Amino acid sequence: MSLQQLERDGWVVVPDAVPVERVDALRVAMDHAHELQRPIQIRNGVGEGMEGTVHHLLAHQGEFLRLVEEMPCVPILEGFLKSPVIINTFGGSTLRRGYRPYVANIHRDVRSFSLETRIMVQMLVMIDDFTLENGATHVLTGSHLRPERPADEEFFQRADRAVGRAGSVLLFDSQAWHAAGANTTDAPRRCLTLTFTRPAVKQQMDYPRLLGWESVAAMSTQVQQLLGYLSRTPSTLDEWYQPPERRFYRRGQG
Repeated sequence: MSLQQLERDGWVVVPDAVPVERVDALRVAMDHAHELQRPIQIRNGVGEGMEGTVHHLLAHQGEFLRLVEEMPCVPILEGFLKSPVIINTFGGSTLRRGYRPYVANIHRDVRSFSLETRIMVQMLVMIDDFTLENGATHVLTGSHLRPERPADEEFFQRADRAVGRAGSVLLFDSQAWHAAGANTTDAPRRCLTLTFTRPAVKQQMDYPRLLGWESVAAMSTQVQQLLGYLSRTPSTLDEWYQPPERRFYRRGQG
């Protein structure tokens, strides 16, 4: 049913997809990652509008890599894209009272539009409860089927709100128009933001190179698949000329 709703409406909330103990650990890891990344953003002159936003959390490994090992909803993602999937990006967002991050603007996460070929699908992991008061995401139902941006008035009048308990997952077509809400409470509202694509689409960061080759033997086939180890680009002729089981870009990747 979740896949059918995702295809029809452009979004669906899957409740209790991540266990409570994993959510608690991710909350701590998320706060620590923000402490590490915020000075880098400011130092490099890109801090404005990025309050509470972190990117490429796999650089910190730990709980974020454990989530990949236990990734929820993979059959839905594969069914939606009609292909094996890889993680294209793995970030996060903390929304506090008074924050106006760039994700609060009405947007979609792909620049092109196609009804024939699905390009990307989003996963938002709620690591705090998402409520109307703390900024639950606005999603305009059915907007994944229209190329034009809705007017602000239409969007905020008609958009639904993705509310759910911590541990729930919001899946949505990357073509759907959406926006973060406003947090009017005194508590933070945190989430992880992942995008998934067909393996032929280039990752925003080279996660296999980031994580290295030494630990790949200990990874399950699904983890290797999700991280992009089975759809790498060779850079030498030796890497190109390999038997099927050792090729950088494996069969069946789409």
